[in-house]
Amino acid sequence: MLGDEPVAPVRTVPVTGSRASVPREEKVIAMKRTTVGDVMTTRVVAVHKDASFKEMIVKMREFRISAFPVVDHEGRVIGVVSEADMLNKEADLAADVGPLASILRFRDHEKSAAVTAGELMTSPPVVIGPDAPVTEASRRMRDRRVKRLPVINSSRHLIGIVCRADVLSVFGRPDAEIRQESTEEAIAECFLMDSKPFAVIVHNGVVTLTGHPVNDQAGHELVERVRHIEGVVAVLDRLSYAGKV
Repeated sequence: MLGDEPVAPVRTVPVTGSRASVPREEKVIAMKRTTVGDVMTTRVVAVHKDASFKEMIVKMREFRISAFPVVDHEGRVIGVVSEADMLNKEADLAADVGPLASILRFRDHEKSAAVTAGELMTSPPVVIGPDAPVTEASRRMRDRRVKRLPVINSSRHLIGIVCRADVLSVFGRPDAEIRQESTEEAIAECFLMDSKPFAVIVHNGVVTLTGHPVNDQAGHELVERVRHIEGVVAVLDRLSYAGKV
């Protein structure tokens, strides 16, 4: 099996277009969006469904990982085994449990008796494709309470893995690039407004906006658009609103 490699760098070059040559009603804004494929690790430690408990323990120690995908004989992802799954075997040796606890923790006890990856794994696995945005990966990890997602292609074959640190790497985007996207794309491109009446200051990913929007609605929409720029930690709204709708 292959070992983990450092996470692939996030692509942080903003996309800008020519404003003069495209009519307003036809303008297409290509905002920067990092995908799972940009940040995933492509060398993954995986095990076959018939791998033994001992083999999995040895691989965890050898590669210093806490979980790995389980694949069938065709290389398709069918589950995930984590340290938490494997811990049940050790925990059940600690003390005898009563009948009520046995009922409540039936699945845990079932896993404690498992001897292969196929018996021990959590299935179906929570997976994601390489073209999905990292925001979607973050949502799945949060909602499903998992620390990592196997990345699969259209035939469900394993092509990588993405973890929490990978998706959070977008917040390492340089302040200068965030400011450029805020002024050149969020203000000038999306709202077709002159960026000169606005000041955009970015420090540690926190964007401070000052200036005079043409009306209150435009100001609120601008703040919301900047909030969704990749790498923005927070937006401080210091715009001067005139009470116009």
